[in-house]
Amino acid sequence: MPRRIVRSFSRWVHNNRQRWYLRIFGEKVAERHLWSLNRHSITAAFGTGVAIAFVPLPMHAVMAVIAAIVWRINLPAAIIGTLVINPLTIVPCYYGAYRLGAWLLREPPRQFQFELSWRWLEHGLGPVWEPFLVGCLVCSVIGGLLARLLLEQSWRLVVRKKYRLRQQRRTSS
Repeated sequence: MPRRIVRSFSRWVHNNRQRWYLRIFGEKVAERHLWSLNRHSITAAFGTGVAIAFVPLPMHAVMAVIAAIVWRINLPAAIIGTLVINPLTIVPCYYGAYRLGAWLLREPPRQFQFELSWRWLEHGLGPVWEPFLVGCLVCSVIGGLLARLLLEQSWRLVVRKKYRLRQQRRTSS
């Protein structure tokens, strides 16, 4: 099922690559290696997507596309990896990154009230930006590596299990 979805999406991108939203990436977005379904490409792309998700900027998908083009990894898996940070998980993940950064910098965590305003960005973010960015960097690196390794190991386990089942069917026949 996922292979059919990825192949149909790949054909859609190939057919629509002249549209304005795909044209900004040039012809590179339709290259074959960005749509390959091998273990190395998928696990590297997913880990990259998770690492990009912890970057505190609102353009994760664009960064994932650029990373996939530059590092020649699977494009859909990189975008899916960025969905770790979504509207439901953004506050706990970024608050956890802030607390981790404060702990690493040996600073006491400060109480702050978030407010969606320019004034808060100028004055309220000031005392917490350094631990926040350090925590985001550490979470990005560890999360990306951990996501890649866990996906790699689970992929290998599934392949081994399928291989053993095939061997059992052959020996029992």
